[in-house]
Amino acid sequence: MSDMGSDAPFRQPPRKDQAIVAFDFDGTLTIRDSFTEFLRWRAGAGGWALGLVRMAPAVATYARDRDRGRIKAASVREFLKGVPRAQLEQDADAFAGQVWPGFMRYDALAVWKEWGAKGAHRVIVTASPETTVAPFARRLGAEALLGTPLLFDGDDRVTGAFASPNCRGEEKVRRLRAVYGEDVRLAAAYGDTSGDTEMLAIADAPGFRVFTARS
Repeated sequence: MSDMGSDAPFRQPPRKDQAIVAFDFDGTLTIRDSFTEFLRWRAGAGGWALGLVRMAPAVATYARDRDRGRIKAASVREFLKGVPRAQLEQDADAFAGQVWPGFMRYDALAVWKEWGAKGAHRVIVTASPETTVAPFARRLGAEALLGTPLLFDGDDRVTGAFASPNCRGEEKVRRLRAVYGEDVRLAAAYGDTSGDTEMLAIADAPGFRVFTARS
């Protein structure tokens, strides 16, 4: 099997002394969870309903253990297993183009642009798969994207698993340190759930649930 790693073209290194600003994606830059919406959009009404029925055991387990990584992996197996990487990338791009106008928070986009005008290195740090967030990151002009990478097999098809732990909580900080160094300090960070707490803690200006606009 081949590890997808991060195949999104967003990993340009920051310049020396360039401010690094991290943004969570789902619920921060967007109005709701993008991966759930993508799966629903791609499956269609009938396929989505049938898939949810098949996922009943996984949902019941989640109700007990609240393991977000496990339930997310179950949804990947149900809705994406066997899909070729090229097809998934094409679908993700189509989805982003279709939902963008009513999906992005305009107050978050304004702050995103302000940091860009200041010359900051803007990185999206998300628990969603990098493949499905990549089209949004391209539209935003992100300098980097760190997400939960999907695992692909030797035929470049989705295996139904992830190549690394769910990019949430402490994993967000671990990923940031892996890319920017153990002593990384963020000029600012924005998030909206407890899964962003650790990332906000390494920011000089933490922003928790500061974006509320709905397009």
